[in-house]
Amino acid sequence: MKEEYLAVIALAERLHRRTLDVVQIELTRLKVTDVSAVQAMILLNMGPEEVTAKDLMVRGAYQGTNISYNLKGLTERGYIVQTRSENDKRVVLIKVSPKGTRLLKDLNKFFDRVATDLVDRAVDEQMLKSCRSALDHLEQFTTRQSLGVV
Repeated sequence: MKEEYLAVIALAERLHRRTLDVVQIELTRLKVTDVSAVQAMILLNMGPEEVTAKDLMVRGAYQGTNISYNLKGLTERGYIVQTRSENDKRVVLIKVSPKGTRLLKDLNKFFDRVATDLVDRAVDEQMLKSCRSALDHLEQFTTRQSLGVV
């Protein structure tokens, strides 16, 4: 069982890295040179909603990166807009700008194509749902372990 668990962890890490590679290839195809694959994934995780940096940390896996650094870059290049919350001035709210919305639209089209290819060539929807369920359970278990609540 230990070997299977460690293999799943390694596979998840490789899948994440390969996905970033594929996103970077798509950004290059779109001639978007001022956004990294990680920043593109941040935009995807934001979607059209107004969020906080903490929301993004919970939603996405940005291992090995600094979320503040990436948000600063996206802001400087005009892909997102940051404002202070009216209720709590310590909280910064983040939303996608019109420029970011255009890129987000292209990225969503790309992932629609990926999803279609996935079903056509590799994995059916039920298999993907089962995989997601198993990974959700593993994440919950690991979270409980990290909190000392097993």
